[in-house]
Amino acid sequence: MADDATTDPALRSWVPGADDSGFPIQHLPYGTFSVAGDHPRAGVAIGDQIVDLAVAARAKLFDAVLHDPVAAFRGPDLTPFLALGPAAWQRVRAELSDLLRADSTRSRPMGDALVPQADATLHLPFAVADYVDFYSSLEHATNVGRLFRPGADPLLPNWRHLPVGYHGRAGTVVVSGTPVVRPAGQAAGPEGPVFGPSRRLDIELEVGFVVGTPSLLGRPVPPAAVREHVFGAVLVNDWSARDIQAWEYQPLGPFLGKSFATSISPWVTPLAALEPSRVDARPQEPPVLPYLRVDEPWALDLHLEIGLRSAGMAAAGTPFDVISRPDFARLYWTLPQQLAHLTVNGASLRTGDLLASGTVSGDRGDEGSLLERTLGGREPLRLSDGSERTFLADGDEVVLRGSAGGGGRPRLTLAEVTGTILPTHR
Repeated sequence: MADDATTDPALRSWVPGADDSGFPIQHLPYGTFSVAGDHPRAGVAIGDQIVDLAVAARAKLFDAVLHDPVAAFRGPDLTPFLALGPAAWQRVRAELSDLLRADSTRSRPMGDALVPQADATLHLPFAVADYVDFYSSLEHATNVGRLFRPGADPLLPNWRHLPVGYHGRAGTVVVSGTPVVRPAGQAAGPEGPVFGPSRRLDIELEVGFVVGTPSLLGRPVPPAAVREHVFGAVLVNDWSARDIQAWEYQPLGPFLGKSFATSISPWVTPLAALEPSRVDARPQEPPVLPYLRVDEPWALDLHLEIGLRSAGMAAAGTPFDVISRPDFARLYWTLPQQLAHLTVNGASLRTGDLLASGTVSGDRGDEGSLLERTLGGREPLRLSDGSERTFLADGDEVVLRGSAGGGGRPRLTLAEVTGTILPTHR
């Protein structure tokens, strides 16, 4: 798909400061917000402002493009709008772009619909239906294989033939800023299993994709239909208790070591806004089966990073240490392939499904988890305050950041994902 008018790099907005922000008119991410404790409703970020879509709908600004805009945007989340499908998403995006552009003759009616982001509380942007986590980074899979199976082939025989994944727990997906309580559980001890707080609590930097349009049970979704079903992208931190995971994951895979919390960003970047960031995917060898073949460039040129800050650094006002900058464009399995594999057995998509990429890792020093970054704890990471980390300590703060654009195109900031580690409940 060629760039449409809403991604034109020449566009400018009349909203002060928007053009030089990570939320320019070419971005227009969707979220759910409230002000002063009132009810949550849908909004779109532009610069440091939020377009209150509920107010805009009542002002009849979307009457020409939606049958019932009030119902689509009244809240408490984006789910009703996501369910309307790609034609509605495109029409609303085009209408917002027209309203917010600098040369618009319709800009002044936006008045009461603009809310400063500083006054807003952001909420989980959509009701998570199902959560699937893939394992799509060749570097991550290789690093983990070497740690868990030293001396053997780091990749299991199926890895290059299908996007490996597991079904997670939708009910513990939380919005950025929600504290993460250190989980307790069983782990391997010298004389059998022991119970207690996880001692190997970890980060997983991922990108997630949000399904809008459902599919029919029993009918696979081909790669070419990705735009018909996927609305947008969020950053994901799939927190992991490695010691709990290592004891329990054989023979059925991740369970309690993963299900205690997964954090996502509060703003959903529309897939349409990322069209200019699509690039050729890395070669796949051996060739994939026909149902996984993709005829378009579907790697996404996203720039990601992990920041870590100890409690002492936070108390002193010290910035986060950037500990990794992996490249998402190197992901081996792409979004259309993940979607096709998820549904090839007839499994259906639901509005609000979250498809996470799995940990995104790069070369040495740019891994997407502490497990890899510290070689399983053998090479501690030294922070700027002099402390060392193999895994997360209580009080640690983690921030995931991402962006797209550059090289003559506006920079789009994917909303941050933050979380602070709290002690285990006794």
